[in-house]
Amino acid sequence: MIVDCALYRHGRRVPGHIDPADACAETLDDPDSFVWVGVADPVGEEFERIVEAFDLPPLAVEDAINAHQRPKFEVYGETLFVVVKPVEYVDTEEVVRVGEVQIFIHKRFLVTVRHGAATALADVRHAAEENPTLLKHGPPAALHAILDRVVDDYDLVVDGVEVDIQQVEEQVFSGEAHMNPAARIFKLEREVLEFQRAVAPLLPAVDRLARGRLAEVVPELSAYFRDVHDHLLRTSTRIDGFRALLSSALQANLTQITVRQNEDMRRISAWVAIAAIPTMFAGIWGMNYDHMPELHWQYGYPLALGVMATACGLLYRRLRRAGWL
Repeated sequence: MIVDCALYRHGRRVPGHIDPADACAETLDDPDSFVWVGVADPVGEEFERIVEAFDLPPLAVEDAINAHQRPKFEVYGETLFVVVKPVEYVDTEEVVRVGEVQIFIHKRFLVTVRHGAATALADVRHAAEENPTLLKHGPPAALHAILDRVVDDYDLVVDGVEVDIQQVEEQVFSGEAHMNPAARIFKLEREVLEFQRAVAPLLPAVDRLARGRLAEVVPELSAYFRDVHDHLLRTSTRIDGFRALLSSALQANLTQITVRQNEDMRRISAWVAIAAIPTMFAGIWGMNYDHMPELHWQYGYPLALGVMATACGLLYRRLRRAGWL
């Protein structure tokens, strides 16, 4: 369950493995050190030992264990609790998969708790360790590294969704009657909404960090958080644009279906009108075949058929010009 536990001094990782409780004790005597503990799917006594070692707030611990929290930012005394939603897009299924990462931040430690398909924080940790100048600012610097990676991954999801929306628009305006992408549009709308739920609530939290409203965030880090906030804001704007495009595509698709139905009804009505002509003449003359039309006339039957054919032909020509056939 404990993925990694490391002690950092002056932004550099202390070699070797260390127990979380021992690492926490090490930071008491050294203000330039902090502990970064990574946990995946917390259960059982092992996580309880971490909770006791770092004196994590009970309410936040409950959220971390149960998961399914909305992105948020809460303060519990000297400990900050942040929830972020890493997202990935499965293009073959057109599905947005949402993970969850809870982060406990203190001036002496940072504990990350992962659930589900979340960003691989090992890569984030390794990337942060390559920049000790930034990491020496402590847990807030590690928090920035996590947020930066999560928000960067949002771009991949945005690009994938954008391609699928373009394909849907092409289907809507292809003019092919057998194509009805309504189900695909509804599915994409649902996935975009799920994506927006991961992004939108995170904006005020990151904005608070960007404005330096927390004592733990040194001025040097505020600029980094502002960059993350700007990136997140652009992503949120693009998501809003996606929802508008999908709504327009759905409306256009429904309009085209209505137009096609009207065209079908006009064709049916046109053929019914044409069929009504011979029916009318047949009803008048009875069609009992004794020379007709005024009975006992040698050319009456051929004349009746000719009149029917001529009337039907003229009506067909008129309807054809009107675009009903």
